[in-house]
Amino acid sequence: MAEVVLENICKRYENGALAVDRFNLVIANSEFLVLVGPSGCGKSTTLRMIAGLEEISSGTISIGGRCVNTVPPKDRDIAMVFQNYALYPHMTVYDNMAFGLKLRRVPAREIAERVREAAAILGLGELMQRLPKQLSGGQRQRVAVGRAIVRKPKVFLFDEPLSNLDAKMRVEMRSEINRLHRKLDATMVYVTHDQVEAMTMGDRIVVMDRGTIQQAARPLEVYQRPANLFVAGFIGTPPMNFLTGRVVRQGGVSVFRHAAGAVPVPERSSLALALFEGREVRLGFRPEAMGGAPGGAAVRGTVDVVEPMGSETYVQVVAADGTRVTARVGAEREFAPGTTVELPVDMANALFFDAASGCAIGGEPAERGI
Repeated sequence: MAEVVLENICKRYENGALAVDRFNLVIANSEFLVLVGPSGCGKSTTLRMIAGLEEISSGTISIGGRCVNTVPPKDRDIAMVFQNYALYPHMTVYDNMAFGLKLRRVPAREIAERVREAAAILGLGELMQRLPKQLSGGQRQRVAVGRAIVRKPKVFLFDEPLSNLDAKMRVEMRSEINRLHRKLDATMVYVTHDQVEAMTMGDRIVVMDRGTIQQAARPLEVYQRPANLFVAGFIGTPPMNFLTGRVVRQGGVSVFRHAAGAVPVPERSSLALALFEGREVRLGFRPEAMGGAPGGAAVRGTVDVVEPMGSETYVQVVAADGTRVTARVGAEREFAPGTTVELPVDMANALFFDAASGCAIGGEPAERGI
C-alpha cells in the first residue's frame, strides 16, 4: 500500500467557483481516512482529484512517493468504489470482478485466483454465476468492492458507497468494510456526508466545509475537542447545543451570562476566558450533558418536542429567549410538550467558542491538516 500526500491542492472551475482551497493532508500508509462534510463542501472533488478523474488547478498529489499530477487514472494504481455500483448488467458476478484484470491482460489462472480470494473475503462464493439483477443492493455493493480488491491497488477510494442502501444494510456494510480494512491492511480514503459512518469507520476523519479542512483528527478528538463552531455543530447526533452570552466577573469569579441566566465558568476554562471578558462568546454542550443530577448550571424552558428512541429519549426545550436545546435522557423519564422544565447541565465537558471567529477557546491547537 502507499502514503498519499496532498500539498496546497486547489480546484477552481472555469466559472471561477472555488471547490477546494489550499488543501494540505498526509494520509499514512494503511490508514483509513474519512472525508466528511455537508453537500458541496468539496469532499468528492478532493477524492476525484486523488483518483485523477478531476484535474487539479494547483498543488501536488503524491501516491507512494510519486507525483501523479499528470498520471492518468489507470496508471495511478488506485481502485475506486462509487455510490452507484456501475456493474455490467449482462455479466455475471465473476465476470464483473474479473473484467478489469482481463483488460490488463492478466493471465487467466491469476485472474481466477484473485477473484476466488476476493469472493471468499466478501462472502460471494455462491453468487459468482448470478447477474447483477439477481442480487440485493448489499450484494451488488460487495461485488463492486470485490472488483476493487482484485486489482490489489496501492490505495482504495470510496465515494459514498453506502448511500443507496437501507439503514440496516448500511450498518452491515460498515462492519464489512471495517473488517476488510483490517484484513487487507490497506490505505483507504472514504467520502461520506454521514457523520455516523465517519465516526465509526475512520482511523482519522477530516471535516470539510466550503472546500477547506476544518479539522483533521481521530474521531473522539473531533467529538470531544472540536476546533470551531462548524465542527462542533456538524459532528454529533443530536448536534451540540449552543448558548450565546458574555463572560463577566461576578463575586470575584468568571461567569458566563446569557439571556436565560448565568453559568459559573469551569476552573479549567477560566484562564483562557479571561481574555474574552466583556466579549460575546458561545457556550457549547452535548445533549448527553443535560438532564443529570440537579445542582449548578441549568437550562429552563418549555418542552417542545419529545422523541422516544427506545433506549433513550431526545427532548427539545425552548428557552425564554427562543434558544432551542436538545437533551438526551434515559428512556424511563417522561416529558410532556408544553410543560416547563429545568434541566441541569454538566459543565465538566462544556466548551467555549469565540462568537466572532468561531474558533474554540482554550485547549490545544486543533490539527487542521498535515
